[in-house]
Amino acid sequence: MQLILLERVEGLGNVGDEVSVRPGYGRNFLIPRGKASPATNGNRRIFERRRAQLEQKQAEILAAAKETADKLAGLSLEVVRATSDGKHLYGSVGTAELATLLAENGYEVERRHILLDESIKEVGEQVFRVRLHPDVTAEVSIQVSAEQH
Repeated sequence: MQLILLERVEGLGNVGDEVSVRPGYGRNFLIPRGKASPATNGNRRIFERRRAQLEQKQAEILAAAKETADKLAGLSLEVVRATSDGKHLYGSVGTAELATLLAENGYEVERRHILLDESIKEVGEQVFRVRLHPDVTAEVSIQVSAEQH
């Protein structure tokens, strides 16, 4: 299925790229979410008229993501957890809890945009990444402390 991308799609292309995708991906994901339109002659003409507007919108989204990344880089989160030996946590700190902590600090981030190599299971300072845009990733530090008895 041939599509014209209306916004940047990670792993696929940029605004205006004409790409070939599997029919289900195009029909069920890209087109309904407004990320692409079928590559017909009519849609090509419509896209060319809207190209500057779409590219401007993508530039604004990228600038906002970079600004948020700069703010997040200076952010330091803190969480207190029960430990077994003063070092290892009984549970772990996962993406859902990190998203909640970010929301409490004024940053609405979807859980799926938080990138953890593995769950945080030890006391100390840890670093995790937040994908704000396909081209922008911010690193945020979290201090995990042992609960005092």
